[in-house]
Amino acid sequence: MNTSKIIQFWNQIRKGLIETIEKFSDEELNYVPFEGGYSVRQIMLHIAQEEYGEVQYGITRKLDAFPPPYAQDSYPTIDSIMGLLAKVHDDTGKFLENLTDQDLNKETEAGWGGTYPLIDMIWHVMQHEIHHRGELSLILGLLGREGLDA
Repeated sequence: MNTSKIIQFWNQIRKGLIETIEKFSDEELNYVPFEGGYSVRQIMLHIAQEEYGEVQYGITRKLDAFPPPYAQDSYPTIDSIMGLLAKVHDDTGKFLENLTDQDLNKETEAGWGGTYPLIDMIWHVMQHEIHHRGELSLILGLLGREGLDA
């Protein structure tokens, strides 16, 4: 795997996430599929928080600590959440664009401890997004609508 393939693959993942999010209305952001679960808004914000934290704290160490969850009331609409996701992913993209193929196999000490090949850490963040994208797609099904056909 090389950096250009990672960027290409993550762009496909993100395209599917955006397509999924666009199927929701602002009124559905507070929908919780089961008691004690995350709302649609919380899931979307969690995707952004994890990407931001895993990359900017866990990998690059630009942050001193893992960031707290985003305040839900600061993101009242789909558009505001999409803006946050775009900003976070833009920062991730800039990081990825500066990597060499050799960087991917270098052992990297994570912000929370442990040492891993950088490619494994990046892959983990992509898998996280895929996981929650699927969760959002399932919620669309619970709401009686078609989810992502990936």
